[in-house]
Amino acid sequence: MRSLAIAAIVAVCLWPTAAHAQRPTIRTLTEQEMIDMMQGSSIQASRSSNTSNLVSRVKEAFAQGRQFTMISLADLPDSWTVANLVGVGGGGAWQHVIERTKAQNLPITPNLPARAVEALSKHVGKKIDALIRFEPAGQTLNTFLAASELGIPVVDACFSGRAVPELSMQTSFASGLRTGPGAVVTRWGDVVILNSVVDDYRIEDLARAVAVASGGGASMAYNPMSGQQLKKVVIPGDVSTSILYGRALREARDRGADPIAALLGASRGFKLFQGVVSKADMRGEGGFTWWDVEIKGTGRYAGHAYKVFVKNENLLGWLDGVPDVMSPDLICNLDPKTGDTIVGPSLGGYNVDQEVVLVAIPAHQLWRTPRGVELLGPRHFGFPLDYVPVETLQQRRKNLGAH
Repeated sequence: MRSLAIAAIVAVCLWPTAAHAQRPTIRTLTEQEMIDMMQGSSIQASRSSNTSNLVSRVKEAFAQGRQFTMISLADLPDSWTVANLVGVGGGGAWQHVIERTKAQNLPITPNLPARAVEALSKHVGKKIDALIRFEPAGQTLNTFLAASELGIPVVDACFSGRAVPELSMQTSFASGLRTGPGAVVTRWGDVVILNSVVDDYRIEDLARAVAVASGGGASMAYNPMSGQQLKKVVIPGDVSTSILYGRALREARDRGADPIAALLGASRGFKLFQGVVSKADMRGEGGFTWWDVEIKGTGRYAGHAYKVFVKNENLLGWLDGVPDVMSPDLICNLDPKTGDTIVGPSLGGYNVDQEVVLVAIPAHQLWRTPRGVELLGPRHFGFPLDYVPVETLQQRRKNLGAH
């Protein structure tokens, strides 16, 4: 009996230590880290993005006393429930809905991403312990703002590693993980629960339809999964990569160095082209924004032309009519002086007569699997091309002596 009593006392004494050891490490991010993240995630987005607006929102949040926390994928407890958060665009939105809701003067619901997480949590009957970003740029900030409001961290990982035009284009679907339920919240506070979906193609169809019918956008939290499931299907450390890119640009500017060269070093990317936009035709259709872009070369690229296919994001590029880079690899359109993303007239847009540098960054290996290429490769977008990694295409260009 005495030995049992001693064992019980020892167990009680050690319990706080054991509990502390099991507590996951959650890091509080500094304002500079968040600012660098906004810069880097704008680049990762592979499209035009208003970095200065994102930075202003970060500074405003810190001035209000907000805290932003992050947990590494390695430290994420297997038992935690993590939700994916995404903004769903609606290019070609129903104009009669826009006009009617304006006439009704319907109030706009604040903090839609957080409301979507709460709706999903209520539906599945589980606490959401952490969030993960669906893609870079604005969605990164929305995910951190929602997590801050809810008092939970963001996982240092990503389902895409770049912005993608369709919800089905995520590494979990490419890895064979079945999509779970979702909660879509419109700007007026409508809540649509997708209790069961056939696959990620259908969740794209259904959520996109809600966005188009809701004036052009909605927020959705979906696919709640355990930490154990998450670790098998996401790109690890991808938020830290955003911070790395942003810091590389900032430090290059501070020392008067070439920011494009700094980004190429940090990303192991490739400079594709530099020139002036000569054509930028846009149409909104089916919930997406499409652009037909042509760029005339300047400097060492004079006498050459570049064409970019855009469906919300830059997806394929041709140098003088020859395929030069293709999704899932990233195509980033940047300001040659600052390295920042250009601010287009709308999602994915280019400004005619604007000088731009095109940079390619290799996609994560999860996208280079046969299933990943099927979801995000050129044939998905209707081009009769087999995916070729950008480093191979650039070596071919070098061997041919092309600009």
